[in-house]
Formats: sequence, structure tokens, C-alpha cells
Amino acid sequence: MNEDLVEFLGIGRRKASVARVRISNGPGEIVVNGRPFEEYCHQEVAQKTVLSPLKVAGIIGKVSIRINVFGGGVSGQAGAIRLGIARALCEMDIGFRSILKKAGYLVRDDRKKERKKPGQPGARKRFQFSKR
Repeated sequence: MNEDLVEFLGIGRRKASVARVRISNGPGEIVVNGRPFEEYCHQEVAQKTVLSPLKVAGIIGKVSIRINVFGGGVSGQAGAIRLGIARALCEMDIGFRSILKKAGYLVRDDRKKERKKPGQPGARKRFQFSKR
């Protein structure tokens, strides 16, 4: 392996998803779970979500990114990757912190699925009320 290779790590979480992001100097390729980024993220909305911190920082295509993500669905994984990339960029250069913070990419979205309560069919739904 290359000895002058420096990697910056960022961990992102969203809903039930956890993403470990490693950013290094390179040709600008993005690999998610061993697959190319475009192949892994089919939805255009998810692709825009993932690439948004790179666009704001202005380094899209200038760094190589390796991502390991698990849990949750497409939206949760995209949000987790976005947070992981933003945190890794802050590790890489402290100057990106103010830009990413202003854009809101360093805030963890802590909304999760609400649990089902006993005595009702779902988290909020109630069984039908009968007066008589």
C-alpha cells in the first residue's frame, strides 16, 4: 500500500443506517460497499444528497471516497453517508467546517421510527372507538 496515503475517517448515522466514510487524495472515485457509487445509489435524490457536501466544499472529483454503509433503506443510508462525508471533510481541512455547518450538513438528524405502543395497532393509530 502507498505510504504517503492519508485517510480521513467520518462516521454518519441516520435512522437505522450507519456509514463509515474514508476520504483520501485520489482520482475522485466513490466506492460504496465495494461497488461504484452510481451502481449502488440508483435514485437521483439519493445521489444528490450524498454529493451535496462535496459540492458545497467545492472538491467534487478531487478526492477518492470509500464508504461502508449498512442498515436502513435508501434514504437513511444516503443521509448517513452525507453526514459521514461532511465529518470526514472537517477532519481533512478545518476550513470546511464553517461552510458545511452553515449548510447544515454537520447536524445529526436524530429522527427514528416511533415504536408501537401496547393496546393499539401502531405507533399512533388507535383501534376504532365504539360508543355502544
